[in-house]
Amino acid sequence: MVRIVVVDDHVILLQGVKKLLEGESGWEVVGQATDGREGVELVSRLKPDIAVLDIAMPGLNGLDATRAIAKKSSGTRIILLTMHQENPYVVEALDAGVRGYVIKTQTAADLLRAVKEVLANRVYLSPGIAQIVVDAYRHKGWAEPDPLTLREREVLQLIAEGHKTRQVAVSLGISVKTAESHRTRIMSKLDVHDTAGLVRYAIRRGLISP
Repeated sequence: MVRIVVVDDHVILLQGVKKLLEGESGWEVVGQATDGREGVELVSRLKPDIAVLDIAMPGLNGLDATRAIAKKSSGTRIILLTMHQENPYVVEALDAGVRGYVIKTQTAADLLRAVKEVLANRVYLSPGIAQIVVDAYRHKGWAEPDPLTLREREVLQLIAEGHKTRQVAVSLGISVKTAESHRTRIMSKLDVHDTAGLVRYAIRRGLISP
């Protein structure tokens, strides 16, 4: 039995993907979540074969959820199902260890094929995505190494989404002082001096949508 977890903040899409995947013999959706943080916890607990994630999710995006899952459930192979097909997202996704990248505008068959390819230990990219990867490589557009830790990226995303320091602390279960320290280190590492600069960096790295 192939065990799958699906994570997307759109409930209707979540239900549709579940029905689609369970239409395949021997596949079972063993868990669903509506945000990245909940998805990481679910995957860590259930250890599914496949996790299908959206990228654009509040609190913890699919890219950083992928990184967290890689540490907590290394046997789970991740497929991103998203609307984003721009260079920053695709490059960041592959760098994070994603094995499948499927665009939501493709057909249902595209997602099914992605799961089958990934189960066979191959990488699957929706039509058009492969060219983005080739172009990024040719023009040295591959993402520069991110100097931030996973926790700092989590803090950065929340700040870029408009959360105040106290809200960041509550969301991450840390003290306000710790949240402030993270913010200070982030700005120092990035040589950024205002919130607008942090937002621009978060967009460029694919942490939030423009």
